[in-house]
Amino acid sequence: MAIKPGMGRKSSNKNPPLLSHEFVIQNHADIVSCVAMVFVVGLMLQATNALASIFIALHHNVTGADPSHENPQGEAYTYTSGWKDGCAVFFYTLICIIMHAILQEYALDKISKKLHLSKFKLSRFNESGQLVVFYAMSFLWGFDVIVREQYFGNMPKLWEGFPEHPMVFLHKLFFIIQLAYYLHMLPELYFQKVKKDEQKPKIEHALGGFFLIATAYFLGFQRIALVLLTLHYFCEFIGHSFQLVNIFDKDEKFTRLRLVHNAVFILTRFATMVLAFLTLFYGIDNVSQIKRSFMLFTVFGLQGYLIFDFISNVLRSKRESTKEQQLERLQKAPAKGEKSKKERKKESDLPEADQNAAQASPVQATGKASKKVKTK
Repeated sequence: MAIKPGMGRKSSNKNPPLLSHEFVIQNHADIVSCVAMVFVVGLMLQATNALASIFIALHHNVTGADPSHENPQGEAYTYTSGWKDGCAVFFYTLICIIMHAILQEYALDKISKKLHLSKFKLSRFNESGQLVVFYAMSFLWGFDVIVREQYFGNMPKLWEGFPEHPMVFLHKLFFIIQLAYYLHMLPELYFQKVKKDEQKPKIEHALGGFFLIATAYFLGFQRIALVLLTLHYFCEFIGHSFQLVNIFDKDEKFTRLRLVHNAVFILTRFATMVLAFLTLFYGIDNVSQIKRSFMLFTVFGLQGYLIFDFISNVLRSKRESTKEQQLERLQKAPAKGEKSKKERKKESDLPEADQNAAQASPVQATGKASKKVKTK
């Protein structure tokens, strides 16, 4: 599956040299697919099965058993975190790169070609299109695990038995995919030819998300992290969905949808801080004060940063709207002046008697007309 020259890049009829930068960028999905297939083929061979399974399968299981004659149904496996998860994150990072390329080529590129968007809107469309799919999938996945583990209506389950919090298969795979997705954002900067001035916020987003999720995962806070991430992804899904609506909304009919996003954003930040405080400060007691303070500081620091960024974006949008209104007023004022100049030019071309008649007031003109009628 070769990536066609789209996604904001200029197409070229000439084939780029082998192993050049342009060749790697255009065919990165095929190259990464071949690397991933090496691990899959290695899983099928007996000699390399043990090594390949470290990258593909999930490890560090603490309970569970395969079906047997005595126990035909077996027992569900539960897992903890460990060093082998790094190998799984590497493999699933390759899968995320492939899925990113498939979504870009077969969905986003085809839609953007029909819309004829500008470069700025095209980059926004590609970014929000990718993130909407990721946030929707992550929210539904996390919500499904929350329902299965019965965290609704049983809030003490978030901290009971800490740090013995084994994860079911879907719970552990959720965190592996999350880490892999944020890690795949870094090579995508090269594959998508992102400009240097646009790389900094994307790198901060990728490294920040990876660091926060990895910290909660490897320190044993998987349950509260799952709930907080699900809330966060729901809010981000709504925000990027409205951003896509704004791109399509040329007549600005759906500008009030921002109020919905603003309300959801504020409620999500408030719920996140309340849940984190109740779990880390009141719920979990058999943990060191340093670890508890570090996690609380991390969660509250992130929420403070998001609130600050949200307020600054709202104020920036207001300033931009006021500037646009002022520009529109300035554009209308000279237009009126130009009309008056044209009218004066026309009057100057008329004879002197006609000029006096044009300069006369409407009352005088009506008075003259009435006198003419009387004389007749």
